[in-house]
Amino acid sequence: MNICVFLSAADLDDRYTIPAREFAELLGRGGHTLVWGGSESGLMKVVADGVQTAGGRLVGVSVDFLADKARRSADEMVIARDLAERKALLLEKADAVVIMVGGTGTLDEATEILELKKHGKHTKPVVLLNTAGFYDGLREQFQRMEDEGFLPVPLTDLVFFAKDGVGALAYLEESAGLQ
Repeated sequence: MNICVFLSAADLDDRYTIPAREFAELLGRGGHTLVWGGSESGLMKVVADGVQTAGGRLVGVSVDFLADKARRSADEMVIARDLAERKALLLEKADAVVIMVGGTGTLDEATEILELKKHGKHTKPVVLLNTAGFYDGLREQFQRMEDEGFLPVPLTDLVFFAKDGVGALAYLEESAGLQ
């Protein structure tokens, strides 16, 4: 399965890097392909290293103004013209999406993917990997949106919140009929 992972390119501490590495190794050992922003820095590098070391493939989609930070050892690397094209290509190349910890770029990617799903523009499973409770506040906000009538579809139809990589991968494989 081609699994798009949206995540930070920042250097982060062990409470985020250790679970990210564990998830990456699960992907690689499972024979999955990582589809990601292509960066050779921060958490993006941690995950790419883990997937590649465990035998998985790497498909990167960078953007022209970050091309100098793109991973040279990826199995495939595409350089998009801008962030909008990058997001479209990432979704196009993926069978499923996992949103890991990140900043405004990751949040932008997450909300766009969920908005497209809400409108039926894709039906791919989406998981928010809630490492160390990072997305507790977002989950509460999404729940409020649903409770107060802002979501035309149930929240559970849009996104699955996983507390760890094992739960995230199990949900994706079940959604794809691999279990």
